[in-house]
Amino acid sequence: MNGEVVAETWLQQRVRAPWRGFRLALLSIPAVVLSCALLTSMSLIGLGIGIVLVPVVAVAVRGLLDLYRDLITRWTGTEIERPYLPDPPEPENVWQRFARLMADPATWRDLLWLFADPVVVLLTAALPFYLMLYGVWGWVLAAGVGGIIGDHGGNDYYTFVHVGAGYGENTALRATTAVVGVLFLIGGFLSGPAMLRTYGGWGRTLLGPTERSRLALRVRHLTETRSDAVDASAAELRRIERDLHDGAQARLVAMGMSLGAIEHLLDRDPERARALLAQTRESSAKALHELRDLVRGIHPPVLADRGVGDAVRALALDHPLDVEVAVDLPGRPDAPVESAAYFAVSEILTNAAKHAGAARVWVDMRYTGGMLRISVTDDGHGGASLENGTGLRGIERRIATFDGVLALNSPPGGPTIVTLELPCALSSPKI
Repeated sequence: MNGEVVAETWLQQRVRAPWRGFRLALLSIPAVVLSCALLTSMSLIGLGIGIVLVPVVAVAVRGLLDLYRDLITRWTGTEIERPYLPDPPEPENVWQRFARLMADPATWRDLLWLFADPVVVLLTAALPFYLMLYGVWGWVLAAGVGGIIGDHGGNDYYTFVHVGAGYGENTALRATTAVVGVLFLIGGFLSGPAMLRTYGGWGRTLLGPTERSRLALRVRHLTETRSDAVDASAAELRRIERDLHDGAQARLVAMGMSLGAIEHLLDRDPERARALLAQTRESSAKALHELRDLVRGIHPPVLADRGVGDAVRALALDHPLDVEVAVDLPGRPDAPVESAAYFAVSEILTNAAKHAGAARVWVDMRYTGGMLRISVTDDGHGGASLENGTGLRGIERRIATFDGVLALNSPPGGPTIVTLELPCALSSPKI
């Protein structure tokens, strides 16, 4: 879903709801057309033509219902996940694609939606619009149109008010019509959000995933995140191997050669042996420093000892920018979640220093609703995205292993706000 639910005031909700309901009702027109097309293509299965046509029409139906899901999510706050079973990784022939679509329960639920929604939307989301429209018609009648209808022999009722001969001269009837019209307007105005929410519940019932599709989508997500985790672990192991080979291992080999040379020089050239010993001691110190940096890069000691809050504070102290950290954690997440959160913040701070042109960064870390929520804001020039190779996509893959999500808001001119949410449980502070 690309739609974003935007907070609205009480007045905005009631002003916009009738119009939104009417727009949802207009979608019934393509829905009826596609339902007829889908039924026609299914009726041609016996001739073989339907095997080709059904997948084409089903894809068009899914595109329309994706629009429904997006609008319902944005306008009612009822989020509806896409329910369709995932496509197979290997290419399909025409028959396999047809069989997969026909075996998907969501295809039949889509067909039921296409038939039922044109009626349901009139009784729910679109009803406030038509109530207000009927109220306006009452005003039109009271303003003079009712008299014209009566003068020309018309005979009609506006709810219980008779609009016929003599209506134009009957002030009481016209006033009653205007009052009833106002009541319809008020009813449509006040009922709009509730009717939209009711429609949202109807949409979630048929347009949401079944247990089978939810399980299949969950399996696919876990497969992807497992693959990402395996790739990340392999890349990390290669980095560690490269750092050991190029750093500490090379120094240790050099130290071994120096010690061999010292052994031969002890009797013949003690001064030269003493100089080599000093160099070897310096190399051992550098090798130890590199090993400590390597261990710190794998799992910083402060993270293991003090938790992710203090580890991020320590990270902020060593950062070239002015970083302000606020932490509100009543306990500690599991070690893997702490590690993922720490390195994600570290990568974001690195991006802020390298790419954002920022002077200050604010890190807010708290635990709410079963989520570890981390927000990193910088005062840079903005314009960051998940596609421009700044490492944010890697962070997203890292936290997806824990069902975490990343949200980015970085308009041109700044500020850039990166928000991470990782579901987790916290241990007791005493543990």
